[in-house]
Amino acid sequence: MENNINRKIAVIIPARYASTRFQGKPLAYISGKPMIQRVYESAVKAFGITDVIVATDDHRIKSVVEAFGGKAVMTSEKNRSGTDRAADAADQLNLFADDIIINVQGDQPLLDSRCLEQLIAPFLENQQIEMTTLAFKIINKDEITNPKDVKLTFDSQGFALYFSRSPIPFGRDTDKFDTFKHLGVYAYTRRFLEIFRNLPAGKLESIEKLEQLRAIEYGHKIKVVVTEYDSPEVDLPDDIARIEKLLNSTSS
Repeated sequence: MENNINRKIAVIIPARYASTRFQGKPLAYISGKPMIQRVYESAVKAFGITDVIVATDDHRIKSVVEAFGGKAVMTSEKNRSGTDRAADAADQLNLFADDIIINVQGDQPLLDSRCLEQLIAPFLENQQIEMTTLAFKIINKDEITNPKDVKLTFDSQGFALYFSRSPIPFGRDTDKFDTFKHLGVYAYTRRFLEIFRNLPAGKLESIEKLEQLRAIEYGHKIKVVVTEYDSPEVDLPDDIARIEKLLNSTSS
């Protein structure tokens, strides 16, 4: 894919050390490498990316990233979310309004670089696109009912209608339809990221605890890109064994 509109495409990976459920999660080892290194190394493989930066509030994470040859910037501890941290880093990178920022969560060590290329394609095809995100057709039926796995629906043009921790859509008379899982990777223009970070928290966002609902509540469109590459997250220490098993199965 050619970046033919002459603007930067930067991947920013928010990485916070403090976590009530998993302290120091970005530095947890996955098959011999810190998790943040696996995410970073996947991101730099994506074609068309001009820069990859870890945005953190902890010098331990910054030191580890720089030790494996990556780039990292320190961001404010006051940032309330990964989106705010990404915007903070974008300020430091002096990105322009039309530049594209990809927000990749630092807890997705199986991230496939090809899905990042898919994520930015709508921006290259349509200059009206403000924000994109990824969806994956659920294969493991347990994910349909697990509130940890966020589901989403989208319209005939591929724009998000709703995100929920509940199964959506709900089949009243049948279960013979596809259900899609939201993968927590986003892309936005620098211009829209500024708009998004300054919107007040939405009512639905507060109920579901899903930040992306804020954009929909205030009338902004999110283009959904369906990818064939799943990207399971690490939420708890117990998830590491499962991720390592998946990693070994794909590399063998």
